[in-house]
Amino acid sequence: MAKTALVIGASRGIGREFVRQLHAAGWKVFATARRTDALTALEGEGAHALNIDVTRPESLAGLAWQLDGEAIDLALYVAGVLPTWDGAAEPPAADVFDAIMQANVLGAMQVLPLLAPNVGAARGKFVFLTSQLASIADADSSLAWVYRASKAALNMAVHSARNDYPDLTLAVISPGWVKTDMGGPNAPLSVQDSVGGMLTVMDRLKPADSGSFISHDGRVMRW
Repeated sequence: MAKTALVIGASRGIGREFVRQLHAAGWKVFATARRTDALTALEGEGAHALNIDVTRPESLAGLAWQLDGEAIDLALYVAGVLPTWDGAAEPPAADVFDAIMQANVLGAMQVLPLLAPNVGAARGKFVFLTSQLASIADADSSLAWVYRASKAALNMAVHSARNDYPDLTLAVISPGWVKTDMGGPNAPLSVQDSVGGMLTVMDRLKPADSGSFISHDGRVMRW
């Protein structure tokens, strides 16, 4: 019997590649996007496309309804934004701060309790994409200041939630620096290699690893 995955934020880049690789491996894949063209493209990749906007609580609330009790072996929160690389020399604009925090943190915190019954039914894994820039111990600059803060907040949210969800294996994973619209052309990792590495790492996750902060190549990251 095929396993079932849900990719939240699959319109492009890493999310779309998760859909491709999971479908190629024989998984039943649900994938979310906002735009009509992205939804059509996901259907073309073999996914069951769901129209979801992670920045709208009422849209997220409909996700569990659209899944209709489906047990999810692997849920992935890939959605996120990085609209500015500005550092700490200037205060962030309030609208930019709100947009980053809403997509990168609030959406994840809202979707976890909503989908916990679906993932728990499969005793599955719920993994959230973070960043190496979220490591407080390794921060050597303020580049992408607000993005760093948002991903560090996401790490805390997931790590602290692990005790409330004993039927789920929770983790945050860094994809590395990847050649995507967000990562830019100078990134050393292809999206195919990053996603392939992350799927290998996720496959090895055990319940005892719940709350982990790990990288695409399996390294344990410093908080």
